Amino acid sequence: MKSMVSLSIAAMITLVANIAAACPDYSQWGRESYNASGNQLYQPAFFNVVAGGEHYLQNCRHINPRTDRGPGYFTTAPDFTFDLRGMRGYELHISVVSDCDSALLINTGSANWYYDDDDNGNLDAKIILTRPSDGYMDVWVGTYDGRYCDATLRLETF
Repeated sequence: MKSMVSLSIAAMITLVANIAAACPDYSQWGRESYNASGNQLYQPAFFNVVAGGEHYLQNCRHINPRTDRGPGYFTTAPDFTFDLRGMRGYELHISVVSDCDSALLINTGSANWYYDDDDNGNLDAKIILTRPSDGYMDVWVGTYDGRYCDATLRLETF
């Protein structure tokens, strides 16, 4: 009996670990990485990406964005990792223009999650960080409905 309980506990731990592994994971490095300062981003920077992913965000209970917590499909590894410096005094606008209904997920240098679906208009996503922190910021460009499409990520400071 004791071994069956141990086996059940081990199975539950494995299941929880597999579920967490099937979610966006900020501990992984982005497929592309860039360095940027608040001053450099005063001129907008554009990055091409294929929006979408295989993991449904609503199943990722450990991700609790400070903004909306809506549906969307994202990859495990971030699409981008940005090493941001000199962000004090700037407001950072992160937006997507895509051929489909995009969603945006961000984990900032201060370990906060942010999510958006439609704030850029035309079913595209936009997040404004009013006090962006220095450090690594991971960005996932997903889609609301699980489709994949071409998209452009835009970063700009004000």
